Amino acid sequence: MGAWISTWSDDPADRALPALLCLPPAGAGCQQFRSWRPELAGTAQVYGVQLPGRENRWRDPMPDTFGEAVEAIAAELRDVVADGRPLVVFGHSFGGLLGYEVSRRVAPRALVVSGCRAPGHWDGAGRGIVDDGEELDKLFDTAGLDPELLDEDTRDLMVAMLRKDAQLSLSYVHEPGVRLGTPVHAWGADGDETVSSADLDGWAAVTTAAFTRHTTTGGHHAVLRRPRPVLDHLTTLLRAAGADTPAHAPTATATGA
Repeated sequence: MGAWISTWSDDPADRALPALLCLPPAGAGCQQFRSWRPELAGTAQVYGVQLPGRENRWRDPMPDTFGEAVEAIAAELRDVVADGRPLVVFGHSFGGLLGYEVSRRVAPRALVVSGCRAPGHWDGAGRGIVDDGEELDKLFDTAGLDPELLDEDTRDLMVAMLRKDAQLSLSYVHEPGVRLGTPVHAWGADGDETVSSADLDGWAAVTTAAFTRHTTTGGHHAVLRRPRPVLDHLTTLLRAAGADTPAHAPTATATGA
C-alpha cells in the first residue's frame, strides 16, 4: 500500500471482498482498526488511513491543509477500489469529517460516521485544543485517559499530535456543493459532551440518499471502546455491498445500540 492507506492482509482472496476504509480520530493512528480484521473476516478487507506524525509515519510532515490530506487519501483509495470494487467508509470524530470529504471524491456504497459533527457544524471545532488546555483535558477525559497516569513523553506526544490534527481541522471550510448520492449513517452517544444531537442530525443535509441516526450509550469514544454494535452494522452494509445490493437505510431517524 501507499503511505496514507494501510491494510493488514496479503491474502489475494481478501482483495476480492468489499473494502472497508477506517479513519481514526484526531491524535490517533489506524492500528486500532487492525483488531477489526478478524471480526470482518470473509466479509471485507479492512484498510486504515494513517495521517503523518504517528505510528509508522511519525517522521513524516503534516500536510499544510485539510484539503491536501483529503486529496492524498483519495488518490491512493482509487487504486484500492479500481474496477468497481464496493467500498464502505467509516470515520470517527475528526476521521468522520475526513471520511466525508474523501467520499465526495471516491463514492462509497455507504458512509458511516461516529462522534462527528456534520460538516456544516464543524466551524471552529478544535479551536479549544489549539488555544488552551480546557478542551484538551476534556478529550483525555472522554477517552478514559488520566493525563496524570501517563509518562511525560507519552503525554507530550499525544498533546502535540492532537494539536496538529486540531490545527488541520481549522483549515477546513465546508463547501456544500453537490450532495452525496450514498446513504449516510451517523452514530452518537448519549453521554457525548462534544457532539450534540443537532450536530448528528445535520448529516441528513449532505446526502440525497437515506440518512439514519443511531444512538449508543457512553461518551465521545463509546463506539470505538465498545465496537460490537457498529461492527454488526458495518457487516450488514458490507454484505449488501458485496451482493451488489444498495445498502439503503430507512429515511426515518433510528435509535438503538
